[in-house]
Amino acid sequence: MRILISNDDGYQAKGIKQLAKSLSEIADVIVVAPSENKSAASSSLTLGRPLKPIQIEKNIYAVDATPTDCVHLALCGFIKKSIDLVVTGINFGANLGDDTIYSGTVAGAIEGRFLGLPSIAMSLASWECNHFETSGEIAKILVAQIDKSQVPFNTILNVNVPDIPLSEIQGIKGTRLGSRHKSEPSIKDKEDTSLYWIGENGKEADNSEGTDFHAISNNFVSVTPLQIDTTKHSEVMRVNDWLQKMDY
Repeated sequence: MRILISNDDGYQAKGIKQLAKSLSEIADVIVVAPSENKSAASSSLTLGRPLKPIQIEKNIYAVDATPTDCVHLALCGFIKKSIDLVVTGINFGANLGDDTIYSGTVAGAIEGRFLGLPSIAMSLASWECNHFETSGEIAKILVAQIDKSQVPFNTILNVNVPDIPLSEIQGIKGTRLGSRHKSEPSIKDKEDTSLYWIGENGKEADNSEGTDFHAISNNFVSVTPLQIDTTKHSEVMRVNDWLQKMDY
């Protein structure tokens, strides 16, 4: 198996180094990642300028670009070897609930699925991130058995791992996304009050049993299947009824 690895924290981040180390024990890995931190880049593509992959060492490339750019370039451009699987991360911090909308790590996995490959996004669910090796071992377990998953073509696996030793992990659960309250207010810069910093994520709103939040808080690995189609199918008929009654 040959795995493409990317992330949004940059090719020098501790998480991606651990992911490459762990997965190289069971597969051939190629790293194509941003040259610097691109957190919260979501699924943005760089179209206004050309992009140059720079080889750092064998099978490790850095690009001044987003995670989506990196996966796209690797699969549609300069990597000529066949790729079987895309794995992104290990993200510094959780990608739970609404976080997945903004996450560059999740977006890289989505791009892998867009381009026809099974994809997994890996995150370590804390801001301390003391146990990347735990997430690396979980990634290895999942990848080694991905061929048995029977996950449909349009599904991305979003994996969050508690930041604890592997021996303390209580198990691996399939979950749904929870949700957060409204984000915290933006913060004025202390030196230049005409500048603002984006506020922190909102607190957990739906963290009930079955959600990714609940799994992590109880020391379980959370594996959430995500879909690319964001249509709210239950509302299509209602919207059509409204449109047919409009005067125009």
